[in-house]
Amino acid sequence: MTISCKGGYTFSMTSALFLEVDPEDAPLVSSRFPDASLHEGILSGDALVAACKDATVISCFIHTQFSKDIINKLPKLQLLSTRSVGFDHIDTHACAEQGITVCNVPDYGSHVIAEHVFALLLSTLRHIPEADKKVEGGTFDYHGLRGMALRGKTIGIVGTGKIGRNVAKIAHGFGMNILAVDRCRILELEESCAMRYVALPELLSGSDIITLHIPESKETHHLIDAKAFASMKAGAILVNTARGSLIDSGAMLKALESGTLAYALLDVLEHERNFTENKALIGHPRVVTTPHIAFYADDSMRNMYLDAFESIAQWERGEIPAHVISKPTVVCDLPTVAKLPA
Repeated sequence: MTISCKGGYTFSMTSALFLEVDPEDAPLVSSRFPDASLHEGILSGDALVAACKDATVISCFIHTQFSKDIINKLPKLQLLSTRSVGFDHIDTHACAEQGITVCNVPDYGSHVIAEHVFALLLSTLRHIPEADKKVEGGTFDYHGLRGMALRGKTIGIVGTGKIGRNVAKIAHGFGMNILAVDRCRILELEESCAMRYVALPELLSGSDIITLHIPESKETHHLIDAKAFASMKAGAILVNTARGSLIDSGAMLKALESGTLAYALLDVLEHERNFTENKALIGHPRVVTTPHIAFYADDSMRNMYLDAFESIAQWERGEIPAHVISKPTVVCDLPTVAKLPA
């Protein structure tokens, strides 16, 4: 088949499959790839192999796991384009062994995730849900709803990549003091936002609010554990819009019960597919949970698809896609983010 693409060029595609496509996004995909197959739900195991076995090009999202076993059963696959920044759901080594090109979307909307951090903070600290229920119940009275201001508070940003940088800019606009942990310093942020890079122990002990913006890895698994919670100032607020595994859930629950944590504001959970594991945490009165929606805004979703479309177009033209996954060359001289010593 022949597909017309943005810019006026056309190319042929043997077989394209788009996975995890929400109904509201299907028209956008179909307008660009009218003959592509679209699948709404999350597939795994034999069902995933059956759906993908004839596809030359696959575009997926974060919930579809392309393990080595799955990859090895897809001999026709040549391009795997994930509509996400992270790609830990794809065995990139297995793809390399099979000659499969893997692309991601480096920044489809870091600003919307940063905005969600402050949506969680403002709605919680200014008691918006409780106030709304109170008024709906016929009581127009501010008593019992005294909030907490952000101005003058110290926010600790763990990770100053694209999302962390946007968080810093917003925090600066609120008049907050900003601490940060990262291996690489962003000099412009130090100057424009008066942000100060420190070691993790100082950030934990000196921050009123701590927000996580680092990827999931062996090194960052349970970065915020019992030792980290013990290092925080009493009444700290923890925000996580990154990955659930960054936090030891059991230790977090104990920190909430002891009063070390005033609030845990979570867009991600360590056990997102197992509500039994999360029941006590989700039900805690000082935990606010949203179902991984920080990324889910109108412009970010559109950007996500358009970026993936462009990677497919570049690959079909015989070009190396601009967003092909490869190890970056960086020089970083700051201490790495690591768990506190026992």
